[in-house]
Amino acid sequence: MAHAAPTPGMRTPGTRAPSGTPSGASHATDVFGERTHLVMKWAVPVALGLVFGYWAAANRRSAGPITGWNILFGFVAALVFIALYVGIRAVAPRTRREVHALMWAVFAGCAIGFLVNQSGSSVLYSVGVSLAVAAGFFAVMFYRYYTHEDAEGNRIE
Repeated sequence: MAHAAPTPGMRTPGTRAPSGTPSGASHATDVFGERTHLVMKWAVPVALGLVFGYWAAANRRSAGPITGWNILFGFVAALVFIALYVGIRAVAPRTRREVHALMWAVFAGCAIGFLVNQSGSSVLYSVGVSLAVAAGFFAVMFYRYYTHEDAEGNRIE
């Protein structure tokens, strides 16, 4: 059976729409609908923030009694985490891939360093763990962006 050869601008299964398409256009590789993506855009930061806040509050009280200040600390930590996550998610894709990876690495390193610090560890230990996590996170994220974007930040999947 004969098939038509793809021409420039023609979409084949498994390829993304041309860069000039509206942002609401669905891609051939999307499994979920637009509504699911919108819900998850907010559900993921909130869920991660609540886990982070609970973890920070639990580390801070170190098996002591739960107090109102401890609960307040957990919710404030969660709100700050959510705000930073959403802010980085909005700003980072507009940067070069090196800076994009660095922003997520700094965020992850600071978050883990903060959690380690709340457990009562020394500052040097907290900084060491934070730097190790940030270095590993940078390597993974840089590799991901380097293999999925061109130098201008356009996706090449």
